[in-house]
Amino acid sequence: MVKKKYGMWMEIIYGIVLVAFTIYMLLDTFVLSEKVTVVDSAQTASVSQNTTGNNTKTSTTYEDDNIKITLTDYRENVNAILAINGDYYGAQERGYVIRNGVLYRSTAKSGNEDLVIYADGSFEIISEDDITAEELLEKGAQNVLTFGPALVENGSVSVTEGEEVGKAMASNPRTAIGIIDENHYVFVVADGRTSENEGLSLYELAEFMESLGVQTAYNLDGGGSSTMYFNGEVVNQPTTNGHSIEERRVSDIVYIGY
Repeated sequence: MVKKKYGMWMEIIYGIVLVAFTIYMLLDTFVLSEKVTVVDSAQTASVSQNTTGNNTKTSTTYEDDNIKITLTDYRENVNAILAINGDYYGAQERGYVIRNGVLYRSTAKSGNEDLVIYADGSFEIISEDDITAEELLEKGAQNVLTFGPALVENGSVSVTEGEEVGKAMASNPRTAIGIIDENHYVFVVADGRTSENEGLSLYELAEFMESLGVQTAYNLDGGGSSTMYFNGEVVNQPTTNGHSIEERRVSDIVYIGY
């Protein structure tokens, strides 16, 4: 009896709600007034802009109501008298990078032979398998060049006739640096890949460095990177991509200056 009464009341309540909803829908459609605002496209754009903030942007600036950012390139004249390309560290993902006593990359590359230039100007050839970049800093390393290999060690050629750098051809433009004795250095750039200059093999470069009387010599990035600058001018013929006589953009140089 209780269940029957409960069910009856539920049916009554459901019916009342259904009738009320129907009456509301009829009033809303035919009787009740409704205020509608029309927004044109210009207003929409204004609202959108205010939502994200008024801002102006260029390739080097950003500014809105709260933030102002400016990117600026600074170029410093290092007063280089003589300069050659370095090891092109920017094209590598591994290998130590120390410049002017600052450690920029400490990730070792197994098998890499590096040239360490110490604060007193002396040279040393090291293997990254044997010492960390942090240890080199502690020893007084000012610059570490990580291309290689070593060409001359203890006054003698240290590469074989068939040895090459990666997939390099036998004759290429080459760059090398060597030391004869205290504060007496040799910078060498050999042109190549042209009808006038074939280039050198790695072994030929090592032999030439040895003939100059160096005690230590090191191979730097060659090919299109090989460039020598002296007294404000490029004095060799760099061959970018092996086709045109022009300088290649490189990430670093080795120079003598003030």
